[in-house]
Amino acid sequence: MATDFKSIRIIDIGPLLAKCDDPKMAEDPGVSKVVKELDQACREAGFFYVKGHGIPESLIKEVKDITHKFFDLPYEEKIKIKLTPAAGYRGYQRIGENITKDTPDMHEAIDCYKEIKEGMYGALGKTMEGCNQWPHNPPNFKTLMEEYVSLCTDLSRKIMLGIALALGGTPYEFEGERAGNAFWVFRIIGYPGISSAKNQEKPENDIGCGAHTDYGLLTLVNQDDDITALQVRNLAGEWISAPPIPGSFVCNIGDMLKIYSNGLYESTLHRVINNSPKYRVCVAFFYETNFDAAVEPLDICKQRTGETKQFGRAVYGEHLVNKVTTNFVM
Repeated sequence: MATDFKSIRIIDIGPLLAKCDDPKMAEDPGVSKVVKELDQACREAGFFYVKGHGIPESLIKEVKDITHKFFDLPYEEKIKIKLTPAAGYRGYQRIGENITKDTPDMHEAIDCYKEIKEGMYGALGKTMEGCNQWPHNPPNFKTLMEEYVSLCTDLSRKIMLGIALALGGTPYEFEGERAGNAFWVFRIIGYPGISSAKNQEKPENDIGCGAHTDYGLLTLVNQDDDITALQVRNLAGEWISAPPIPGSFVCNIGDMLKIYSNGLYESTLHRVINNSPKYRVCVAFFYETNFDAAVEPLDICKQRTGETKQFGRAVYGEHLVNKVTTNFVM
């Protein structure tokens, strides 16, 4: 579980990525070093930075730039893709419409999910059925974001190979029925600066996003380079800043990985407070289990924690739907 960490580790995952297609990757010294660092980071904080990830820095910047352009549009333009239950909870939400622990969050966002066709998961998936609502303005938004999501999906899968090794298993613990058909969530988020937030009609508070944990396995956060707003809570209850490091992603583990690890790894509370006068964007990619995966502690993790299951069985899709249907003001 998390410790009284004061800072967040930076991990160069290049050696892991270079050996991901090698069945003997676990024997490579470079991979072993990365795996050790992943284990330490997941134990200490549940958060870490990754560099050497292979996604072009130009694309990372382009994704943030086009996000700024969308949120700069008039409200009348943004609302054309309004989030509704009928759209599978996909689309745009204005400031104050996202709720964390009964408090409106001071951000606006576009929510996207891996698309679910009608009947694909029966009653379990009905709430989330639908296609993503991408804006037509700015041009190329959909194409750019779908390319980015594809690269983030691939990168997340490869990081999970390392985390599987860190937990003491084979690299492939999260393949197959666990996450071989991984679901994903994609949030494109804008946080008004402290001066402009006061002009909004919604109730005021200084929390861009309230304290929460993420739902799935692994999150990749792409945040503006010049504003520190993300904060992570350590075991002592202190809020530790996660300042942007250009060219890197902030990563954190989610609730499903906490269960799989039987509590060895913590899905750590975090929040966002934008005290800058500048508008801040954050593009967050959430790599999840299979939508219909039944999640329970891995045998290797039970062995490492005294053979006692710390958590019962959870179905990821049920967990997601429960969160999604209580997160929004409609």
